[in-house]
Amino acid sequence: MSDDHAITTLDALARLFDAPAMPSLRKETTVVTPHYRAMIAASPFAILATCGPDGLDASPRGDAPGFVAVEDERTLLLPERRGNNRIDSLRNLVTDPRVALLFLIPGVGETLRVNGRATISVAPALLERFAVHGRPPKCVLRVAVEVVYFQCARAIHRSKLWTPPAPDAASRVPTPGAILAALTDGAVDGARYDAELPARQRETLY
Repeated sequence: MSDDHAITTLDALARLFDAPAMPSLRKETTVVTPHYRAMIAASPFAILATCGPDGLDASPRGDAPGFVAVEDERTLLLPERRGNNRIDSLRNLVTDPRVALLFLIPGVGETLRVNGRATISVAPALLERFAVHGRPPKCVLRVAVEVVYFQCARAIHRSKLWTPPAPDAASRVPTPGAILAALTDGAVDGARYDAELPARQRETLY
């Protein structure tokens, strides 16, 4: 469907917005500064974005705060914990090392953005370093940092992300079992899937 009002050039896009203020430009660095290191250490959740021949992927990563280690001012280490085994992000990284990370900190409006290039390592010492309850990650992403900057809090404020949810919030969202039952025409027993899911997730966190 065509759109006569679509923005299709950089010049047209530039005319749509004001020029960025000085702080918006000066907050960008090419290394993990002490302040940015503190934000990563406080974050229990990040979104990892990758791209590859089959398209784009953005997927969640989370663990105890500081689960992403700052090896030095130009290097981050991100353990790959157990998941659904789709490995969409990892397949992308084999062909295209570019990554973007968005770190969130509960209760804090500002987020942290990191762009760089990642390699996938299975070095035994590195896996052992990130073991939890004696269970090492499948691999560790070594991210060579290229750009770091914090994102202002407007999106968090507008979304009220850290505001306690309404008591009926969960009931307004379909369960994983309901989704799978619909997508598989009943081949997956939705009620049974939902009943077994909490225990399965607890047993396979690491």
